[in-house]
Amino acid sequence: MSNLKMKEAALIYLDRSGGLQKFIDDCKYYNDSKQSYAVYRFKILINPSDVVELDAELGNHILHQPLKAAEVFQSVCFIAVKTLSLIGQLQTETQINIVLKLTHLPPLPSYGLDLCEFPLDYTSQRFYMMQGIVIAMTTITKYTQGARFLCSDEACPLSKGFQYIRVHVPGATESATIRNDFLCNLCASSLQEDRKFRVLGDKQIVEIIATKALRAFQGYSNNQPFRFQSLTIFLRDESVNKMNIGNEYKIIGIPTCVKTSQTAVCIEANSITFCNSKVPSGISDNFRCLLSLTSSSCWKFTAILANIFASQITPPGTYNLLKLCLLMSLVQTTDRNKELEDCLDILIITSDTLLIDRLLNFSINLVPRGIRHLVSTEIFPTLSRNKYGTGAVSIQAGSALLAKGGICFIGDLASHKKDKLEQLQTVLESRSITVYIPGKKFGEDIDQQMTFPVQCSFWSFVDVDSSSRRNAQKINTLIGQMDCSLIPANLVEAFGLLINCNESSPCHPFLPTVQHTLNKAINPEGLFYAASRQFTTEDFEKLLAFAKNLNVEFSLEAERMTHGYYLASRRIRTGSVCGSKLSASALKYLVFLSEAHARLNLRNKVLKEDVLIAALLFETSLTLKYGNELNY
Repeated sequence: MSNLKMKEAALIYLDRSGGLQKFIDDCKYYNDSKQSYAVYRFKILINPSDVVELDAELGNHILHQPLKAAEVFQSVCFIAVKTLSLIGQLQTETQINIVLKLTHLPPLPSYGLDLCEFPLDYTSQRFYMMQGIVIAMTTITKYTQGARFLCSDEACPLSKGFQYIRVHVPGATESATIRNDFLCNLCASSLQEDRKFRVLGDKQIVEIIATKALRAFQGYSNNQPFRFQSLTIFLRDESVNKMNIGNEYKIIGIPTCVKTSQTAVCIEANSITFCNSKVPSGISDNFRCLLSLTSSSCWKFTAILANIFASQITPPGTYNLLKLCLLMSLVQTTDRNKELEDCLDILIITSDTLLIDRLLNFSINLVPRGIRHLVSTEIFPTLSRNKYGTGAVSIQAGSALLAKGGICFIGDLASHKKDKLEQLQTVLESRSITVYIPGKKFGEDIDQQMTFPVQCSFWSFVDVDSSSRRNAQKINTLIGQMDCSLIPANLVEAFGLLINCNESSPCHPFLPTVQHTLNKAINPEGLFYAASRQFTTEDFEKLLAFAKNLNVEFSLEAERMTHGYYLASRRIRTGSVCGSKLSASALKYLVFLSEAHARLNLRNKVLKEDVLIAALLFETSLTLKYGNELNY
């Protein structure tokens, strides 16, 4: 009686939700098809809240015993087909393969699966919701969705018909569907597959990590050890190609245990939803007050921000130009599912690499996707063999794709090999990376290639006092031009901003930095300046999170000034022999800088004052690259 009641509830739900009409339309497609089928697959969208309100027992089965719930819907659908004569070729109930797709799970702790907590429950065979970032994915391969078997004894009644139908169920391996040791229930003879009725589907494997596991990639430690492990997600049929490397998703699926060379917990994905970060409601009271006090000027607020920024690392008033550029690059990051085109790449020329390294490392921790690249790892995607033996190639993300929408800090540029620098230059110019998959190496008939957009800003520095630079022969440079002879000129050009941080210059007084370093050595957690106590790291995090979500547009004056400066700068830097020294992307960077300064001022409109700062920063960078020799 209980089972009959659930079937009635299932039929009522299908009728009310529109699922019954969709089922009838799908049946019409199968019935009109000239192809013969052994398995008829139907996808049914389930809203658990609506089902629970209709029938609690059926809702409980869907949430906690999904395989049994699928059997209930399978029976209902078979009766509907026979009653309404929807598919003439259908013979047995086992030929119907029902896939229940859930819209959501109850927002209760027992339905969440935290990837950083162990042990993971993979024995209950029920739905869980997990959230994570994709760090690897395979190419698409095939799997057996369903198959027909016949008794090998021709005298047996089951040597004909569709009595032995096997379909894939969540958590099952290929051998659970297709094997040669199945026996007939009637005569105990071996079963043979009727291969012409085998149904194939698409399969893809991705690996995700918990969002909070990004701490391991940010070069930051609060002296609290932690561990994390990637989790494997199996995507099938309509779910393949729904996930991209570097994106964050909420996944509803059934945990299962897969045995390869070592036992691993995997998730059979049921539904996937892209995660958008919440837009913060505002900034801290201290910054709100500062903004009000500086409202008379379009430059005061950002000037003060640069002055007090990262006072835990450098004393207020030092490295202001660099800190302003870092803040402008940070506000150009994004948490939304959109292409990040307005990247601000920064290359720093310095003699104090330790301090610059600390400053940049502190800065990337203020945004969710600030990634510190380690030399022992790869910046861009790499290939490896899939450990689950599916024959697919696994593409590992690399630091750049993991930093999607954020910052990728790659450290000292001179620490990377020549081929990696050439690859970096190509990516900076095209904002994409192409991965070539050799077919012979990975058991494929043909070679493949996949292109991924690189949507992050790159930060790096060059040590002007390195031993290789001191021993290198100096080249003739123009007035104001930096000697970057150890770095390919085209790579230096590919960075949007080139910044000189020379600690011996009047802009970077030496004594305050020495005093700060000594104080931090004595008291690492100490706050030595009023700015550090009044404007905390959390205040800057809120400010950046709010500013980067502002939608800005150019005023007419700002637009005219941008184009005017670009045309004038291009004209005076154009020679009769080598042509213009101004790259094609110069106008784009001017726009990005102007937008960043407007966002940092918490404005929705770009003013001419923003363009003026953008032109000043850009002109400073051009002088470092090409010197002051102008062709008037």
